[in-house]
Amino acid sequence: MSISPVNSSNLRLPCSEIIYLEAEYFEQAITSNSLKGDWQTYLNTLAQIGLAEWLSTRLLNQVVTRHDNFIQVDGFKIQAIATENLLSELVSIPQLALDQPELAAHFYVVLEVVEEQEQAIIRGFLRHDQLKRSARQLRDDCYQIPLDVFDAEPNHLLSYCRLLSPSAIPLAMVASKSEQIRIYIEESKTKLSQWLQGVVEEGWLAIDALMGTNANLAWSTRNANTDFRRGKLIDLGMQLDNQNVALLVKIAQESEEKLGVLVQLHPTGGETYLPQNLRLTLLSKTGTNLQEVQARSLDNYIQLKSFKAKAGSCFSIEVRLNDTSIIEDFEI
Repeated sequence: MSISPVNSSNLRLPCSEIIYLEAEYFEQAITSNSLKGDWQTYLNTLAQIGLAEWLSTRLLNQVVTRHDNFIQVDGFKIQAIATENLLSELVSIPQLALDQPELAAHFYVVLEVVEEQEQAIIRGFLRHDQLKRSARQLRDDCYQIPLDVFDAEPNHLLSYCRLLSPSAIPLAMVASKSEQIRIYIEESKTKLSQWLQGVVEEGWLAIDALMGTNANLAWSTRNANTDFRRGKLIDLGMQLDNQNVALLVKIAQESEEKLGVLVQLHPTGGETYLPQNLRLTLLSKTGTNLQEVQARSLDNYIQLKSFKAKAGSCFSIEVRLNDTSIIEDFEI
């Protein structure tokens, strides 16, 4: 195996490295994949073999071993994420590889495998805890993570392995499936009652900041002095040609124990109308469909019927177009 730095014109990748894949790596990957016959599994195996060899040449005083789903460097678990290209600047990471404790790794390393040139290029890596904070958008059971979130300097990964203890990057202990789901929802949901105290989660912006002061919003002005309104950009990726839509939420104190909630969906980026067939759905805590509205060909916004909810109650809002959906979880 030989390794060399990539002199890329892409300023994000000044320190990426090429791992030249030996003939024996291909033989091992083909043999390992003979029963599954899956192309992505083959690429992952090829990337894992190359990455393990690269780590072995750089971490001479540490033991590097390969397992079925990860590479182990002393106590660290490292997972290779293989891709054939990064034209969309998005990295797909299987949900189970991050959320299932027995499959979770301390580090996830993205490698672009160029089989014809017998190369694997290290494009970046991310710690498990950092990746968890970025993993919100699901498509085909994979998290879609922007490439620019990853650390593009491979030497930083080596420094972590040399200087850190695995306990510095805690991984969740094995739990039941229901417990995993409960923990994930608890960590990711937006707490609306805190908005009234001025505590707003990252990503939720004032309407003017999100849509512009001249935005033509069909937004009721009733109780304008007591309402609290925030919006969030929703990215449905290639389904919307990389354009976002805005999810707008208005809450108002209806009584001592209840909040009134109104939810709308608006186009952004200078678009006048929402994509046809875009759906906005209210889901109960158990996932039951409570109400749904679908955009027609000339809808410049859609909204759910306003509803009231007691403190502590939970619900979710789903934005879906064709087979791609984003779910936002809320607690009153």
